[in-house]
Amino acid sequence: MALPRLIIIGSSGFVGRHLLDYLKEDFRIVGLDLRSQLRGGVSFHDNVTWYQVDIGERESLAAAFRYIRESGGADYLIHLAAHFDFTGEKHPEYWRTNVDGMRNVLEECRELQLKRFVFASSVAACRFPPPGQVLTEDSPPDGDHVYAVTKRIGEDMLAEYDDCIPSCITRFAALFSDWCEYPPLYFFLDTWLSQAWNSRIIGSRGMSAIPYMHVREMGPFMRRVIEHHDDIGRREVLIAGPSATLSHLELFDLANIHFRGRRERPIHMPKLLAIVGVRMRDLLGRIVGNRPFERPWMMRYVDKDLAVNASRTYARLDWHPRERLLLSRRMPFLVEHLKSDPVEWHRLNRAAPKGVRLRDNLRIYRLLDKNLDEICNTFLDKVMGPAAEGRFPSYQKVARDVLEWRFMILLRHLQGAVRTSDRGLFTAYCRDLAEKRLMQGFGVQEVCGAMQTVNSTCLEILREDPEAEDLGAALHDHITMTMQFGCDQILEIYEEVGGEELPEEF
Repeated sequence: MALPRLIIIGSSGFVGRHLLDYLKEDFRIVGLDLRSQLRGGVSFHDNVTWYQVDIGERESLAAAFRYIRESGGADYLIHLAAHFDFTGEKHPEYWRTNVDGMRNVLEECRELQLKRFVFASSVAACRFPPPGQVLTEDSPPDGDHVYAVTKRIGEDMLAEYDDCIPSCITRFAALFSDWCEYPPLYFFLDTWLSQAWNSRIIGSRGMSAIPYMHVREMGPFMRRVIEHHDDIGRREVLIAGPSATLSHLELFDLANIHFRGRRERPIHMPKLLAIVGVRMRDLLGRIVGNRPFERPWMMRYVDKDLAVNASRTYARLDWHPRERLLLSRRMPFLVEHLKSDPVEWHRLNRAAPKGVRLRDNLRIYRLLDKNLDEICNTFLDKVMGPAAEGRFPSYQKVARDVLEWRFMILLRHLQGAVRTSDRGLFTAYCRDLAEKRLMQGFGVQEVCGAMQTVNSTCLEILREDPEAEDLGAALHDHITMTMQFGCDQILEIYEEVGGEELPEEF
């Protein structure tokens, strides 16, 4: 049975990358984006076709849609592409991408006979509700920020195509990951968890609050939208986010507890003084050519709560955000990543100092994660195939799903050693592994042979990845040498009970 076809516009963005990765096994996906697939950091996959296009340029977009029509059309389209920044300035790109680009996409979709056009908007497109009230799916996109204005134009534009394009509108909460990747939240954490003079300052009462949703929720959410497309009304508004907000004061408390192990007493800056301070810092930044993240326009939202009630969406889609992925539960993960890998933390949040190159071990860690499934399947085929009967007799008696689970545990320990450049936990794991396999009757040649196969499989697959082109020596240092350390520990355990010798070569 042929897989349904899905177009994702803005497929290398923060949301697009996660959506594509989540849906690629169940859909034939055409990704459209300003960046190439390689530069966008999107995994290559048999079900993914990529077009590097600018939706603001009708000609290049038309070429991509011509291919889509001639190769069988499409069932669904998720429109994520949009310009948004935190400068507060009316950059021309808002109109070129969010308005003109949206028009171009809709025009190209006229003849596609889509089952659903999903337009990505934001709860930030709406005005903050009065105290004690909440935003719902019926709230108009009446915000006065330039982004909100362009989103309102986009939502209104959908009505012009009701006769040929069934659409719906999804308004996102502020999306974050375990590495943060949401600029305002990154700015807060970077300030509060530093030794800077303003690390304890919070504007006014600290009641400014918005809803946050983990980016991993976007896959299940969009899948539900697609599955329920027949039940969703034309241009119906759905809210992708929790019916709860977190204030600056709550975030400050959570961050300090998990970073410093204690609460810190915040210094509340009166609103008027905070406004003056932000204006003065911004003016100084203009003079020296390095403006701070906080801008005067943000002061309009001090102590306002973007409270939301998304219960109608939850009922419509039979979906709701998972408790364990709420920001209040994920803060320990964000803090741990900041503490254990600050270079990657700042890189992912687009704040790494110029000239800082991502360390080789972190590049290898990401490549292992990117190619995890292929590495696992290739290893299992090597160990469980007919040609391996003589070499891995004990492994061949294990069910494939059990062996896959065991392999994933091993590879996660390897990834941890690569990421931290610390082999201690990996070698301890290998000693425990050796004791268990010894009790199960596995020979040392067989166990170390499996380790050698893991090593060769990782190297074989990573060397084929274009991103690993310059990592030859580093792959040996971080993968082969780590596996060698592990094999040495396995040998020691077996030698303690008179086991066989490990082959000299690795």
